[in-house]
Amino acid sequence: MCGFVGMVGNGAVAAELHVGLSALQHRGQDSAGIATMSADGARFFMRRGMGTAGQALRAEDIDALEGPIGIGHVRYPTIGRGSLDDTQPFFYRQPGILMAHNGNVTNYLALSRSLAERSIHLLSSCDVEPALCELADALMGERKARHTLDDAARALASMLERVRGAYSIVAALVLDGQPTLVVLRDRSAIRPATIGRRPDGAWLAASESVALDTLGFTEVLEPAPAEAVFLRAGCEPIRRTLAGGSPAPCIFEHIYFARADARMGGKSVYEVRMALGRALGARVRDKGIAAEVVVPVPDTSRPAATAIAEVLGLPLREGFIKNRYSGRTFIMPDALTRNAALRLKLNTLPSEIRGRGVLLVDDSIVRGTTLRRVIGMLRDADARSVHLAIHSPPVRHPCFYGIDMSTEEELFARRFSGSLLELERAAAVELGADSLTYLTVEAMDEAFGGARCGACFDGAYPEPLSDEDRRNIAGDRRAAHPT
Repeated sequence: MCGFVGMVGNGAVAAELHVGLSALQHRGQDSAGIATMSADGARFFMRRGMGTAGQALRAEDIDALEGPIGIGHVRYPTIGRGSLDDTQPFFYRQPGILMAHNGNVTNYLALSRSLAERSIHLLSSCDVEPALCELADALMGERKARHTLDDAARALASMLERVRGAYSIVAALVLDGQPTLVVLRDRSAIRPATIGRRPDGAWLAASESVALDTLGFTEVLEPAPAEAVFLRAGCEPIRRTLAGGSPAPCIFEHIYFARADARMGGKSVYEVRMALGRALGARVRDKGIAAEVVVPVPDTSRPAATAIAEVLGLPLREGFIKNRYSGRTFIMPDALTRNAALRLKLNTLPSEIRGRGVLLVDDSIVRGTTLRRVIGMLRDADARSVHLAIHSPPVRHPCFYGIDMSTEEELFARRFSGSLLELERAAAVELGADSLTYLTVEAMDEAFGGARCGACFDGAYPEPLSDEDRRNIAGDRRAAHPT
């Protein structure tokens, strides 16, 4: 999972791209980069580094990035080793393209073999690079120079046919003699992307609407499945449908990954989490679970916990204080790092916990290690009982589309068999909780409304995956990030 911004305007864009990346920092803390292009496409500028946007890109880096068009990226690796070589954006010399993406290219190894047969060799293990190479190769096949928008549309259609998986892509290049920003989504529009306009004629594309809000852009559209949108400063967007497709946006974005103030697919992430909480609250009530206070695990679960407290008529309390300078433990690369980060991230408020029956609310259980520690912290603070409520269904299947849970053995819910009630009872014992209540898939769908990808819950993958693709992705994750 990553975050990107792309901007085309009338002046230098690097500083604003850096601000946009800061708004998307929750989507990746491993590395960051910005690349820009001169208006005539004759010169390209790039700065990349490890860590957050503030750590990777200094003031002197921003000053060196010239041009009225560019793209930025914050990375959390789900394919590749997370080295500087894998840091986005990427650049291809012929015909001169900058590119970044969010998601997973599932047939990375097959693409690398195919490209090698055409004497095109990859320099990284980042899965955006073969997509960039496929686009550049197809575009050069159209003509050698002075490429048009129609050339690019055909080349993008060729790339979309070859490159499988779930991804949103942003690219910058010269078309029809003009600096042009291109945004493309996969056939199922699994990964998010949105586009906004500003009164000065500038356009901004981003993984989440929060980047638009931060920079004063008004959201105009979200690219449809298999649609490319071409953006030029002061001009109306040009939209091209490249193939057939049906939307299946990732519901885990709404459950966990996106910022609560984001809008995706016309839905408020905050309101979706509230709806999930109301549905979960009804199930907790129907099970007859007795608690005295509702406590969210900061910060993602707070909207759902608020709704649960309203349904149950219980007080909502902050049982944990979060260190605002710590990272998100779910996207830490290994178990040791996640455990150390959690100790820095959360501290209990014993006065809100001592002697009380606590209903602890969290968004999901992937590996279970974090929640086991959190429950232990409540026990240490003398909670009388700890009942766990999760505002998503059990994560039973790997995600191959960009969320870091691509191996079966790391998934907590797969350890248990039987009905949902039997799973909940056994899992509660394993976690050290008095009870566990998940949201059902049916209740999740009713609360969310509309099409979605929830393959991690129900195993229904909207984008095709070969057995080889599954093995390769899982193997890559095991090698790069041992648990």
